[in-house]
Amino acid sequence: MSGLAGLNHANLRLVGVPDPDTPDAPQVTVDIAPDNPDSPDIDDAGNILRIDHGDGSITVSLDGKPLETAASKGPIEWFGNLAEKIDRDELSRITEDLLQGIADDLQSRREWIEDRALGVKLLGLKIELPNVQGASDGAPVEGMSKVRHPLLLEAVLRFQANARSELLPTDGPVKIRNDNTSPNLTEDQTATALEQDFNHYLTAVATEYYPDTDRMLFMTGFGGTGFKKVYKCPLRNRPVSEAVDAHDLIVNQSATDLANAQRITHKVMMRPSTVKRMQILDVYRDIELSDARLPEADALKQEENAQQGLSESSMQRPGDREREIYEVCCELDIKGFEHQHNGKDSGLQVPYVATIDVSSREMLRVERNYNEDDQTLPVARKRFVKFPFVPGIGFYDIGLLHILGNTTNAATAAWREGLDCGMYANFPGFLTADTAGRQNTNIFRIPPGGSAQLKTGGMPIRDFAMPLPYSTQQMPALMQLVADMVETGRRIGGTAEVQVGEGRADVPVGTVMAMIDQAIKVMNAVHKRMHAAQAEEFQLLKQQFKEHPESFYQRGCKSKTAWDKAKFLAALENCNLVPQADPNTSSSGQRLMKVMALKQLQGASPNLYDPIKVDTAALNAIGWPNPEEFFVPPQARSQPPPQLVQQQAEMANKAKDSQSKQMEAHARMTEAQSTAAETQEKIKLGHFAPKPPDAGGVAGPEPVSPVDMMGAQAKLIDAHTRTREVAVREQQARTEDHNRDLDREADEREAAIALAGDVIKAPTAGESGKQVDVSKAGHKARKIIETVDKSVPRE
Repeated sequence: MSGLAGLNHANLRLVGVPDPDTPDAPQVTVDIAPDNPDSPDIDDAGNILRIDHGDGSITVSLDGKPLETAASKGPIEWFGNLAEKIDRDELSRITEDLLQGIADDLQSRREWIEDRALGVKLLGLKIELPNVQGASDGAPVEGMSKVRHPLLLEAVLRFQANARSELLPTDGPVKIRNDNTSPNLTEDQTATALEQDFNHYLTAVATEYYPDTDRMLFMTGFGGTGFKKVYKCPLRNRPVSEAVDAHDLIVNQSATDLANAQRITHKVMMRPSTVKRMQILDVYRDIELSDARLPEADALKQEENAQQGLSESSMQRPGDREREIYEVCCELDIKGFEHQHNGKDSGLQVPYVATIDVSSREMLRVERNYNEDDQTLPVARKRFVKFPFVPGIGFYDIGLLHILGNTTNAATAAWREGLDCGMYANFPGFLTADTAGRQNTNIFRIPPGGSAQLKTGGMPIRDFAMPLPYSTQQMPALMQLVADMVETGRRIGGTAEVQVGEGRADVPVGTVMAMIDQAIKVMNAVHKRMHAAQAEEFQLLKQQFKEHPESFYQRGCKSKTAWDKAKFLAALENCNLVPQADPNTSSSGQRLMKVMALKQLQGASPNLYDPIKVDTAALNAIGWPNPEEFFVPPQARSQPPPQLVQQQAEMANKAKDSQSKQMEAHARMTEAQSTAAETQEKIKLGHFAPKPPDAGGVAGPEPVSPVDMMGAQAKLIDAHTRTREVAVREQQARTEDHNRDLDREADEREAAIALAGDVIKAPTAGESGKQVDVSKAGHKARKIIETVDKSVPRE
């Protein structure tokens, strides 16, 4: 309660016609002594119980609670809670204005909410049994099917799986790009350590990042829009990047993007214990809040609760209800914190973040949303990142719900008609004559092998009952129509199965690649948008770690790098955090196609490519993190390849076999020549008469008969023939051996030249890790060729 502190040269005036008999009102003036300051009364806990003002008035609390704490009288940090310093009336005005603006934003996106609610139902995630007649969803007859075509669900799941494999690799999503044009070895090592530790942070420390992003990708593919909120969490005391569902981020549909929105409201459902923790940490004002009210559920929330099997009765206890908190990024002109220009109040609204408890309509926190060095024309800091599927007309983008929603509806209707037609054709209804007696029931379900009694009143059964004429002739055309609709939807949604060549093995590679490129063109565009959004997310994380570096290096690092504040900030300044995913590659199949194209180019022009680097890129694309472990040691790369060694051994064995065959042929030829010589000698002896006995009485050789002479001549001719045949075969063997030697020399020389070429193209790395001189590599190649030339036997 305040006394005359607010009166300064104030006059009292009576309303109405003045009485002429009344004397003139005296002038009352209260002078305030400026040299007599206020004197607060503070208890041991630092609470201000009473304030004695210099004018003699006092300020006390009427409800017995302390006015404020002594700490709150001190200066507030730049990003502190300004609500402690703002007048209560001003806080109430700001709160009511913001709540009214948020209500207008909710009304602007009402139609979008209703479409999204219908899309949740089209996913078919709830088990639905065939309906009964008179149910709430309007089934005209009993037993109608409620199956839903999974076209939309299939497209969403395919997008989520593909986006997760690209944006969330197992070894971490971040890649470091060093912006320094001439980095040294120390900077390279620091960049490598930063990349390893940052990925360790997002996978092992911030364990919520991967599942949270995975959930966001599902909703992005479904509804077309996903959001990430990057900020420092006061409870976890570290920077975080959390997914925000588009339903919980309230923006007017007239906005085109986050930068041009009048307000960005994040609706948070917070447990009462979490709110109390935030008050204990002085993040929120420590004030009494009323009981939490049940939030007003819109069409989307009602459908989500129905899909999950939740009902409002499960949240009736006030203690179990979560508090609805609005965190509003807006621009305000707050009394007492006006924007100054040339020493005067400019009236400019500057960026703030206001936190409101909806149930009690109380302002919990007001925080500046611009940097301290940006006070001339403050610009709002970014804390939300938008992940778009396909940019739309309004603020919220186009998703698979909007692309495939109508097609899924049509396919669902056709499926239901087909199932119902088959059921009614198998179990038709019937009409009965009115002249028959009264029946016990008009529902007859006859089991197999069973019977049912009908009171026909003496009429023939055929005349008494007639089945309804259900027909199934239109079923083939209906199923073909469904297949065409599904194929069209898959093609538009980018989930079509590409029939490359239709089973043919001779389809040109260019044709296959053109078909695949045409089929994934839509998904490529979506992937590039996702890549750009993730890059922006990493930039916001980088900014948060610049402001709170101790949150990174004090939580343990995988690389065992001795980080300190100066070293960590220098690394963030020199390096840029970018996604590890390739913006031009939206799937692993497309990545493998690029690798195969690179290998084909290398094979066509081997002298232009480094084979080690090409194979390293190929193994990395396949998914091997350490491709160097598959390569032979550097010292073994200068040795002849095993294929060349094996070929040389085979050629040596063939040479030995050839020499043994030549020796056998030479022996046969010698034997034939000896036989011919003996026969010719016998023939010569047959032309002389027998000699008389010599002095010793010994007679000469017996004369040869004509028959023996003819046989000896035949043997001589045969011996000459065989001699010529052996000579011919020997000459052929020599010719074949000579040709094989020439072939072996040519093969070994070609292999040696190829090996020498490999040595020249990829010289063996030395101990220092640098490649040797090309001239030395050429000398080594020449030595290899000379070694091969010496190993070839010459005749």
